[in-house]
Amino acid sequence: MALIGQGVLAIWNGIKPEAEDDFVAWHVREHIPERVGLPGFERGRRYVAIEGQPKYFNFYETKTAADLTSAAYQARLNDPTPWTKSVVAHFTDTSRTICDVAWSTGVGEGAVIAAIQLETSIAAEAFQEAMKKLVGEALTAVPGIVGLHLLRGHAAAGPADTVEKKLRGVPDKLAAWILLIEAVGLDALRAFRSQACSDQVLTACGASSVTPGIYQLQFALTKAELARA
Repeated sequence: MALIGQGVLAIWNGIKPEAEDDFVAWHVREHIPERVGLPGFERGRRYVAIEGQPKYFNFYETKTAADLTSAAYQARLNDPTPWTKSVVAHFTDTSRTICDVAWSTGVGEGAVIAAIQLETSIAAEAFQEAMKKLVGEALTAVPGIVGLHLLRGHAAAGPADTVEKKLRGVPDKLAAWILLIEAVGLDALRAFRSQACSDQVLTACGASSVTPGIYQLQFALTKAELARA
């Protein structure tokens, strides 16, 4: 489906092997519910890699990107729970970007997602319009594609020196642009990437760098579901 709201926090991370089981449990039982409960946060999702690195990709949909620098969110970042402190210290290769939703289209949620990091040297408005014309209009080109979303990353990941950020030990990477492609299955996603959304098509839109990854959905939680729990 189209994304909920106009803001997204996109996160890639690896996790040290000895902490992976704890990471999975923490994310489902504490962390995603905690985040989705914050003002402006509407849905959180976590995926695991089929192709690409790092192993995990997750993102939060918010009413606006401003919710990702709000006082309420910063308070959580500066007061992590004991479980958060234990798990985040084992993160590796973290990329964390606050994004605006440039455009989003589709119906429903897909079982798999392509999370493609893009860079471009052309003007932002021209790039997002070219992507919408060549990629966004191709939503029905392959049966099984249920959502297409283009995100524009902010130049900064958020508050510079939060307690939680210090736990990760090294600066977070950032993504300039992110294209998300949701599909019912891997065959549909690969067919779409090889045809209507190949690297050559993305280059024709103005992309100067394409870093792909394919991920399978593990867990998703909306604010409405959290309220009913």
